[in-house]
Amino acid sequence: MDLPQFPALPLTVADQLGRRVAVPFPPQRIVSLVPSQTELLFDLGLGERVVGVTKFCLHPAGARQSAAVIGGTKNFDFHKIAALKPDLILGNKEENYQAGIEQLAAHYPVWLSDISTLPEALQMIRQVGFIAGAKAPAERIAAEIEASFAALAATEPVISVAYFIWRKPYMVAAGGTFIDDMLHRAGLRNVFGALGRYPEITAEQLAAAAPARILLSSEPYPFAEKHVTEFRAICPEAAVQLVDGELFSWYGSRLRLSASYLAAIT
Repeated sequence: MDLPQFPALPLTVADQLGRRVAVPFPPQRIVSLVPSQTELLFDLGLGERVVGVTKFCLHPAGARQSAAVIGGTKNFDFHKIAALKPDLILGNKEENYQAGIEQLAAHYPVWLSDISTLPEALQMIRQVGFIAGAKAPAERIAAEIEASFAALAATEPVISVAYFIWRKPYMVAAGGTFIDDMLHRAGLRNVFGALGRYPEITAEQLAAAAPARILLSSEPYPFAEKHVTEFRAICPEAAVQLVDGELFSWYGSRLRLSASYLAAIT
């Protein structure tokens, strides 16, 4: 006998900005505007409910084939999103843009993350799992990440480092960023930690800061081996290294790989 189909019940939750969001529970048509949160949804076993993703949602590999691509993280295609009839949109304060989020929030439930530390990332994982009806797998993922970072040697950050995310102009990850928190947990002291967020810096500022190590991220600028010489010329005494930016900045389920990576490169 076929069981009757009941409509999803509304669930009112607070997002990480303290906004109250009414979401049908469990949501059946999810649009993700953030690559790391897209990967998390799939790892929670919710891939079939993800109907829209950005062009930057690289993980899992099939995400952009199984779901519609609705533009980038900072330029949404509102007509495509409307056609998907989402009952939940997941965004992020930093990775998305305020005007676009406000336009979407006028029509759909939009839950926003705001993450600059590991505890905030773990809170996001648990909250997304709860909202989407995948509380148990979310707890397993969060617990695995917590345990992996707890196993890192607890050392006071003493090795000075500069972490580059862009070239022409040079830009670094500074204080108040998730990357800065990851550096700290790896025992690295950010020489630009006193600056805010993602400042532009000059070659002269880098030389004056004299970090012992310079890390060149694979994203958002695709630093490659050819750029290492450029930085060695500015700081001849520094060790210059290419690093996997996803493992420093993706704050979803990919964090399960981050602690071991940090331990291996520091």
